[in-house]
Amino acid sequence: MQETSTKPYLLRALHEWCSDHGYTPHIVVTVDANTVVPRGHIQDGQITLNIGHLATNGLILGNEYIEFQARFGGVTEDIFVPVAAVSAIYARETGAGMGFEVMESEPYPQGDAPTATAPETTTEAPAARKDADKVSHLKIVK
Repeated sequence: MQETSTKPYLLRALHEWCSDHGYTPHIVVTVDANTVVPRGHIQDGQITLNIGHLATNGLILGNEYIEFQARFGGVTEDIFVPVAAVSAIYARETGAGMGFEVMESEPYPQGDAPTATAPETTTEAPAARKDADKVSHLKIVK
């Protein structure tokens, strides 16, 4: 039996440490073909993600993958990050954390991973598209 990497255990431990001390845990991810994140937020092939409890929904810090939902510019996005692509975890407030070697990531084994959305090519302003797609939950009360 192949021994499991210590990396996911250290990620979970530092996430818990940050949370216990009131810090905001962030991960730095090297984006590759198996990473599903909002493409507009990638800088120099990396993205930094807030993985605090208040910023995520359904956070799963698994041995192979980190999955959650988060809001970017008011839009909920499904995030899918191979643990192999995580290069660091740190507390935003103090910078305390740990760096990791980035390994080549494997595709999601069941093919059920969310897929990255291609950039939209319409000429309509993004804010106008968002407003047009929204259905109000409010009703008029007299």
